[in-house]
Amino acid sequence: MKVGIIQSNFLPWRGYFDFIREVDLFIIHDDLQYTKGDWRNRNKIKTPQGLAWITVPVNYKITSQLIEETTVDYSTPWAHKMLNRIESSYRRAPYFDPYFGELRELLTTPAGTISDLNLRLIHWVCGHLHINTPIRFSREFNPQGKKTERLLGILKQVNATSYLSGPAARSYLIPEMFNETGIKLEYKKYNYADYEQLYPPFDPNVSVIDLLFMAGEQAHLYLDAYFEETKP
Repeated sequence: MKVGIIQSNFLPWRGYFDFIREVDLFIIHDDLQYTKGDWRNRNKIKTPQGLAWITVPVNYKITSQLIEETTVDYSTPWAHKMLNRIESSYRRAPYFDPYFGELRELLTTPAGTISDLNLRLIHWVCGHLHINTPIRFSREFNPQGKKTERLLGILKQVNATSYLSGPAARSYLIPEMFNETGIKLEYKKYNYADYEQLYPPFDPNVSVIDLLFMAGEQAHLYLDAYFEETKP
């Protein structure tokens, strides 16, 4: 069984969902320290003025605070402001509806923590991209140790035979420890075909909602690096 373990992201780019699609079990690694100014609570969209951040405000109090402990701050009407920004940027997109209506419901329904909100949105996107991979939280496995040791502890509990990692983890994972446990270590490769976007030039590193609004029901095909849209 191939397993992937990554922290939750807010409306992440399409590669995040291709990663989920490629594994048999996806584990959200949110019992880790929350880091400010990271992908946990923000992402980028395209606008007529260029790339712009959309950010969920959170209550951040201490540096040891975990991602899964980080609550969403509802003291300001951030969801409505974010939705207005998205609508003004994408209302001319060919498949803006019905995704925007669903997104509005998901963002305006209160969530306890940023992990809760991210999981809700990840499930929503997976549904539209025809991804059925089971998703669990790392806290279910009470992981111990640091980095490679911690990951292997989770992998052993779920009887993983291989582990899919993001390429950035090459700098800290210890391959010998995987070899000792008999779990194959693989690194994800990201290489995708372009799709039509509003406001050229093309930028691949934007939230997946850009792909949904632009490609609609064909969005899942753009997780394939070699997909080319068939035009009549």
